[in-house]
Amino acid sequence: MGEFFGFLILLALGGSGVASTVRIINQSNMALVERLGSYSRRLEPGLNFVVPVLDKVVYQETIREKVLDIPPQQCITRDNVAISVDAVVYWRILDMERAYYKVENLKMAMINLVLTQIRSEMGKLELDETFTARSQVNEMLLQELDVATDPWGVKVTRVELRDIVPSKAVQESMEMQMTAERRKRAAILTSEGEREAAVNSARGKAEAQVLDAEAQKKSSILAAEADQKVVILKAQAEQQDQILRAQGTAEAMKVVAKALREDPQAREALQFLLARGYLDMGEKIGNSDSSKVMFMDPRAIPATLEGVRALLENTPNA
Repeated sequence: MGEFFGFLILLALGGSGVASTVRIINQSNMALVERLGSYSRRLEPGLNFVVPVLDKVVYQETIREKVLDIPPQQCITRDNVAISVDAVVYWRILDMERAYYKVENLKMAMINLVLTQIRSEMGKLELDETFTARSQVNEMLLQELDVATDPWGVKVTRVELRDIVPSKAVQESMEMQMTAERRKRAAILTSEGEREAAVNSARGKAEAQVLDAEAQKKSSILAAEADQKVVILKAQAEQQDQILRAQGTAEAMKVVAKALREDPQAREALQFLLARGYLDMGEKIGNSDSSKVMFMDPRAIPATLEGVRALLENTPNA
């Protein structure tokens, strides 16, 4: 009976020994093994064997990309404004040996490094720049953290600032500033609109006055041209009338001269007509509104008739 219990004890010890020599590493994970306190080797994913008592697995970690959540922290900008900033960092282990032996507590070291870098970058910017230059800040943090963590065998793949929150007093000041800025813009737009309206109104009046002046000028020119044409036409009409009268008189004198040459008795008829016309002229003068006393010498009538006769005799034949 005692021998049976001894066999069971040996079997148990043997089973535990076999179990302690086997190490199964999951996919995307790695482990470090020390032998008698010194680094021995790295265990790859799959089935691995270690020597009990001599070998010890001291570190096992994934090599997949991980997310490091950076808690909010207080920062001071270049213009002395207090803000709260938090971030998220994406990273992965490239060299398991350096990640374990080059730094103690890798995660805490990275958090402190990120916090320091964020404070440094925020201190270089003014408050307004922290909102507009976020992508540039992310790029700078990525470069600086990647360089700083390279000795630890770590690769930082991405850094993102999540929230940038000013203090409550600063937020109230910013809201008042934005309200004032909007009112300023509204006042500027209103004044510009009124100015444009005044300019357009003045321009319209000026253009209307110019058009009116041009219309008056054209009207005056047309009226002057019309008056000029009327004067010319009247002068031409008077000239034509005088020509016609002269031609009529000349024709009449030719007819009278011809009659006198052909009929000697026509002289007495001519004298009668001249005397009659002379008397009619006197009658018209006497009946006019501006009538005056006219003294007529009867002896002058024959002399006048004689002068007309001599003129007719000297007139050439038609």
